[in-house]
Order: sequence, then structure tokens, then C-alpha cells
Amino acid sequence: MAPRARKARDEANDPSSLVVHFGADKPLRLDAGVALSPFQIAYQTYGTLNEARTNAILICHALTGDQHVANAHPVTGKPGWWDALVGPGRAIDTDRFFVICSNVIGSCLGSTGPASPNPATGKPYGLDLPVITIRDMVRAQAMLVDALGIDRLFSVIGGSMGGMQVLEWAASYPDRVMTAIPIAAGARHTAQNIAFHEVGRQAVMADPDWNGGRYFETGKRPGKGLSVARMAAHITYLSEPALHRKFGRNLQDRKQLTFGFDADFQIESYLRHQGITFVDRFDANAYLYLTRAMDYFDLAADHQGRLADAFAGTKTRFCVVSFTSDWLFPTAESRAVVRALNGAGASVSFVEIDTDRGHDAFLLDEPEFHGAITGFLDSAARNQGIDPS
Repeated sequence: MAPRARKARDEANDPSSLVVHFGADKPLRLDAGVALSPFQIAYQTYGTLNEARTNAILICHALTGDQHVANAHPVTGKPGWWDALVGPGRAIDTDRFFVICSNVIGSCLGSTGPASPNPATGKPYGLDLPVITIRDMVRAQAMLVDALGIDRLFSVIGGSMGGMQVLEWAASYPDRVMTAIPIAAGARHTAQNIAFHEVGRQAVMADPDWNGGRYFETGKRPGKGLSVARMAAHITYLSEPALHRKFGRNLQDRKQLTFGFDADFQIESYLRHQGITFVDRFDANAYLYLTRAMDYFDLAADHQGRLADAFAGTKTRFCVVSFTSDWLFPTAESRAVVRALNGAGASVSFVEIDTDRGHDAFLLDEPEFHGAITGFLDSAARNQGIDPS
């Protein structure tokens, strides 16, 4: 096993980040109708909680993200995935706010997931872990926030799957969320998105080394299947203009076609690299669980088909953000959320960022996006009288 893969395995059960453990007296009640107990949540914090405990921001990560939002990643050594947005003097200013980011339940960087030991057997759960939903993730986060002694969050912020969690927080715990910023997300997963996820899951499960989800017992990993799943998903995070600008039909380290099936084109080499590096840091079963959680998310269905009812009576102030070239969660999905919030009488602002960088734009250096977040948080902080002390 490669060094990074060994480190990722270790981080799944004994993370280098902070951890809160919940015993049999505090089970996590799951939508699947069972209780998960015991379980743990791995998390990171940045900044200082003020004396009034009113300056806490919860950041919710996307599908393949984790809690390492603004610190070096323990497996890859790379900077935090939102390092450009979170930190002293940045849009999410850790001189002013106390920032929390937890690894979601069902993932693989320290929170209980399919790679965690099943207390009944001592072996990794594999597919014996109950299916997890977005609401389950949020319930677990609420338990973490309780454990930190925080009654109300100044803001909940996240993109993609993280944006789904933001919407669920606002619907499930409206009295605990002052402001909410769902980014590049929707109130449900579309048929197209479910289809792409199913392709990825089938790629993982078709790998002979998957072994019915019990690959830990064989000492092997379904690396080829997970790599293909990542390649297919990564295409949906980009846009055609961005792909053309960056790669076009340029050849990879050669002057002419090979008339074979090697990576002739730069885009092929890029996707293969994305797949290989992903396998080193992520668990295949966790990929199945988290994609399924996104597929099951449908906030309107949870409220008799009326999305506005999910936010009835809310006092939360919202800023909804979308990107013009995002075809995974197009602007129409965000506008549907805005209409529902308007229908519920909520305070909501909407920003569509003009960029050709696709869904992944929320992870990149987009000045207009960063400015929108800064302006919204600054305004809300002034209204609440929040300062660093």
C-alpha cells in the first residue's frame, strides 16, 4: 500500500484533528430507522469563540472534502481546500469569527464511516454501516455544536453537498442559524446528477478488488474503479469553456497521435491524474455512501412537496450563490431556493457569479464571489455587534 493510502487509512480511525466521541448514551438517530452508536466526529476549528458565544461559523464540506478547510491536509500535505477564503483578514475572517468544520458522518477522515471499526465485529463496517442522509449529517453536526457549548451559529456556509447541509440546517434548526450561505447547490438532486453518481458507484462495485465492500479484509483496494468514478465526476465539476481554455485538443508530451489508447491528449492525462491522486486519500465505500446521501436529498419532498414550507417562519438571513457556468447545479436550482425563501417571507439575497470555471468555481480564487461573501458577513456581523473579542 502506498504511503499516502496508509496515512489515509490511519486518519480514518485515528485522525490528527480534534475528535468528539459519543457513547451509547448519545446515539445518532438515522433516517434509516436505526441508531448509530457509539460514533465519533472529527473536526477542526480556527479563530476564537467570543465570550458571548455568538461568532461561530460552521463550514460544511462538499462530497470529497473534509474538515481541513484552512490547514495543511494530513494525507496530501496540500493547503486547506478553502484556504483562500478562510483565515485572518479573509472573507471568512478568523480574526473575527470562530470557524468550525467537521468531517461528515459516512466519510473517511476521522468521523464514523464505512472504514471505521464496527463495534460488533471489530472489523471495518463496510456496507454494514446504515445508509446516511444529509439530514443525518446535520443531526451529527448539531450534536457537535452542542458539545462545543454553542447554542446558535452566526452562520452556516457550504458549497455543493455542503450547500445541501446548509439548507438542511436552516430547515431543521432555524432557531440555531442566524445566517445561511448555500453555494452552488440545490434543494434536491436532479435525475442527471443521480445518473452520474450511479455511474461512479457502478465503477467502484465492478472493480474485482471491491470484494462486496470488504476489501479491507483482503488487503486490497478497488483503486481502478474508484479512479474511474472520480474521473467521471470531475468532468461534471468543470465547464466546456474552461476545459477548452486549459486543454483544448492539445497533445500530452508528444507531437503526434500514437494511434493507440495511451493518454494522447492533455485532458486524458489530467483526468487520470485526478483519479490516481483521489484514490490515495479517499475510501471507496465512503464514496458510495456520500453520493447516495446526495441522491436522497429532496427538501421539498420532506415537506409535502412544498419547498417554501421547509422555511416557514424562519428568521434566518440567507445569501444564495450560484455560478453562470455550473451545469451540475445550474442557477435555476438556486433560483428555485430563492423563490421558496421569498414565499416563506425570509430575508434573502441572491448572487450569480459570472465565470466560466464551472461548479468548482466556489473552490477557486473568484474575487467577485469572495467579495460577495465578505459583504454579506460584514453586514450581518455589524447587525449583531460581533467583533473579535
